[in-house]
Amino acid sequence: MAIGAMPVAPRQMAVQHLMGTVISIDVRDMEVPSGAIDAAFAWLHQVDDRFSTYKPESEISRLGHGELTLEDCHPDVSQVLAICEELRIKSGGAFNAWRARVDGRLDPSGVVKGWAIDRAAAILEQAGAANFCINAGGDVLAHGIPEAGRKWRVGIRHPRDPQSVATVLEVSNLAVATSGRYERGDHIIDGRSGEPARGLLSLTVVGPRMTEADAYATAGFAMGEPGIVWTATQAGYEAYGITQNGRARYTRGLADLISV
Repeated sequence: MAIGAMPVAPRQMAVQHLMGTVISIDVRDMEVPSGAIDAAFAWLHQVDDRFSTYKPESEISRLGHGELTLEDCHPDVSQVLAICEELRIKSGGAFNAWRARVDGRLDPSGVVKGWAIDRAAAILEQAGAANFCINAGGDVLAHGIPEAGRKWRVGIRHPRDPQSVATVLEVSNLAVATSGRYERGDHIIDGRSGEPARGLLSLTVVGPRMTEADAYATAGFAMGEPGIVWTATQAGYEAYGITQNGRARYTRGLADLISV
């Protein structure tokens, strides 16, 4: 090694399919035990088992069907539902975990994934990781840098062309979360009307924590175009939206992150 050269950290990467999507963890640090990634994935599996609305035996499904009371559930359920209630109030009802599905069943999915990813990141940090990226189906939490001299590059999928990106962001110590109609159709409900949200094609939110970025992306998307401006009122968070006519609109702070 040349004098003064920085050591190249070995790359540790693992990919699993869970929580209805593909999740990858990419760690770029020296001396971080591989068991840290295993522990992060073990946590995410626990979340999936507890909160999946597709598993009838999950606590959230049984709670929604009235088979359990909140007191019967793990404390994490109360924590997530408390976040959901805060978001309902903050969004003026646009996000509502009890009106997030057409059938009216309880569905806190707009909060769960981001909250779980933040906790997974904490597991990695406790093991000594400072430079890593967690990608959960296009929602990306990027800590530190991938290598000296550059930041993590996150492509925002174009909602009308799955083979291209609408833009690329360069981020460090930021979460990037996107809500849209391009994969699951009209699955996001405006809690105020009970109708599918159709004002935007996609909404990407960037900020320091994935819990809020994911939640604000869902709530803002439910609002339609006003959700872009609403996101800008949330301290530390920026938005990039694509309107029904394919026009990109974004907040002032977001412009600083776009790769040129």
